[in-house]
Amino acid sequence: MGKKNKPGKQELPRKPSRRLKWAAVIGGAAVVIAVVAYFAYRAVADLPGTFVPSQGNAHVQLATDPHPPYNSDPPTSGPHLPYLAPWGIHTRPVQKELQVHNLEDGGVMVQYNCECPELVEKLAAVVKRYKDHVILALYPGMKSKIALTAWTRLDTFDEFDERRIVRFIEAHRGKDHHAR
Repeated sequence: MGKKNKPGKQELPRKPSRRLKWAAVIGGAAVVIAVVAYFAYRAVADLPGTFVPSQGNAHVQLATDPHPPYNSDPPTSGPHLPYLAPWGIHTRPVQKELQVHNLEDGGVMVQYNCECPELVEKLAAVVKRYKDHVILALYPGMKSKIALTAWTRLDTFDEFDERRIVRFIEAHRGKDHHAR
């Protein structure tokens, strides 16, 4: 025969065990971490341009100082000079070691490789919208007509696409990449 409760006595609900409480806390934390990681991944995955692994941000004193070759062309990170190129429109190429420092400081390079005054005018019109952190310059020897670079990001194409250029600039301009 089973035990019977005495009349007038009620059974109290059991308290969850300590182990069950910790399992719920750990499970909840795991869900939060997974959600944050997913959105962080999506934020980076949705950035315009192709990701190029960072080569760090070491300084060289002269552009002729020996350093490892850049892992992209135009470069997106790596050894660079300790000063910046002026923001805005350049009529001559900007040294690779100089442009990389601008990228580290949140700059975006808009570069072209062609004898194409109409294209250059269109690119200049976009670049002029920004007071700083954007440079337009010729980049001889590049495989495509247009290249957009930011720190660890590269986008290359051959036809003017204003929306694509503006999206790249807006996504990357002003983001400082100094090691902390």
